[in-house]
Amino acid sequence: MKKALALFLLTFCFSCQYLEKKVPSEQELLDQQIKEINWNEVDEYPSVADCEKLADVAQRKHCFFEFLTATIQQKLAVDTLSSMFPKLDTIEVKVTVLPNSEMEFEPQFPKDSVAYDTIKIDSILHARLVDFPKVNPAIKRGIPVKTQFVLPVIIKSE
Repeated sequence: MKKALALFLLTFCFSCQYLEKKVPSEQELLDQQIKEINWNEVDEYPSVADCEKLADVAQRKHCFFEFLTATIQQKLAVDTLSSMFPKLDTIEVKVTVLPNSEMEFEPQFPKDSVAYDTIKIDSILHARLVDFPKVNPAIKRGIPVKTQFVLPVIIKSE
């Protein structure tokens, strides 16, 4: 009995060393987490109230981009862009959705663009794209983040 008790105590004392695991430091854990994050993708794309009811992520993303493109086209159709610039049929617009739900719009022109007045188009774009419907920002790991994307917007549809 004494041998069994001594063997048990020896096993108990030395087994604690095998159960002891090295605990990683905070910096190691942080570095590991940072490496695992895909910085080029968001968890949830920006969205509007009409698209929130969709459960599928791909459908919600598609709904948002369709809504955004249609709204921009509708706001620009009121203006005379097509009559002022008859050769201009599509304009690419860089859309920035900020974490506070504000939006910024910037037309993208080819580097050698001299066929039309880029300053005038830019001012028309900024004047027309005010009072935009509320957009919920993109979410990355539970935090609202800034996103940017370029949308082709059709000015002239024939």
